[in-house]
Amino acid sequence: MTRVNGTPVRVGVFGLLGSGNLGNDGSLEAVLGYLRAEHPEAVVDALCGGPEAVTARFGIPATRLHWYRGEYRTASRAGAIAAKGLGKLVDAVRTAAWVRRHDVVIVPGMGVLEATLPLRPWGFPYSLFLLCASGRLLRTRVALVSVGAATIGNRPTRALVRWSARLAAYRSYRDAQSRDAMRAMGVDTARDEVYPDLAFALPTPPASAPSGSKGSSGRVCLGVMAFHGGNDDRARAEEIHRRYLDGTIRFVRALVEDGRPVRLLTGDACDAPVVAAILDAVESPLVTAAETASLADLMREMAAADTVVAVRYHNLICALKTGTPVLALCYAAKSDALMDRMGLGAYCHPAREVDADRLLEQFRAMEKRSAELRHTLAERNLAAARQLEHQFTALDAALFPATDHAHALREAP
Repeated sequence: MTRVNGTPVRVGVFGLLGSGNLGNDGSLEAVLGYLRAEHPEAVVDALCGGPEAVTARFGIPATRLHWYRGEYRTASRAGAIAAKGLGKLVDAVRTAAWVRRHDVVIVPGMGVLEATLPLRPWGFPYSLFLLCASGRLLRTRVALVSVGAATIGNRPTRALVRWSARLAAYRSYRDAQSRDAMRAMGVDTARDEVYPDLAFALPTPPASAPSGSKGSSGRVCLGVMAFHGGNDDRARAEEIHRRYLDGTIRFVRALVEDGRPVRLLTGDACDAPVVAAILDAVESPLVTAAETASLADLMREMAAADTVVAVRYHNLICALKTGTPVLALCYAAKSDALMDRMGLGAYCHPAREVDADRLLEQFRAMEKRSAELRHTLAERNLAAARQLEHQFTALDAALFPATDHAHALREAP
């Protein structure tokens, strides 16, 4: 490991980590696994959404991303609005001070350059801009590693995302369309590479089948989501959510009528009300809900299933990694791209317009090809693992050889 005057390299990780989203935390887990294997002497800490959760689970020091604790609550009173505004100024100083203590900062995966779900420019896009601008000013290398991106219509959000990407020292994307989106928004992507999502670097747990063997249980894992459309769908968010929920409930009822056990899974703490709504609407012992705290938990559930139907991007990845055929309810182009890359592009269904009859038709067609699809997934997973080995090698070359020089510049009188 590169050292300067006997001091270990200082690495920061940044993002909405420890906030209840299992996919975000899975990306962090993958990067920490890489650092501990390749750079065991590095001193690592986090600036993140849920510092207590990150420290408890991953054993690294963590600092809260926002000074104002009510950052993600709607501010309606004058005092709350003033506190939120003051927080933006305080966060600029806090972020710069945190960045300055590091040689390298890594943003591990996540869709940090997209707005496919509801997002305000002064929320995370502003925080990411502060990070990347601080890195450029203070000569700390900021790396956006296997991140997701999408073309953004909202002008303030688009500007913050574009400048964040431009100011980063290293960028790689989790799919080609993410790179294309950043190019379309005015970022020079000539040196940027595309690699699989970081979650593909996580170990795949062995199947832990429920009562009965895997091949005969008929079990279906259903990954649900508190889905209300994207950033441009705010005016009809409730209509989109109701259509998604009604179609999903009809689909679950049809599975139960066929005698199929259904296991409900989530990918974020905010998904719990959807699970409750389905359990209330379909009163059957065949429908149960799993408690999952990590992507490893999700993968164990999915490895024990015959088939998966899921919405959240990282739920799809968990199913794909275990080699379990999955039908995707797609709310953004990233899901379609992922399914196509893994050989299951024919099994996508729009999350905004769930048609239970059509969904059931696609589901049954997929099950007929189960053995063939499992073979395809085994091959694609091996390819993804090899590509991520190249990603970490590229990251080493881009970040760590330069730490001696960068640190020396900061320490010079």
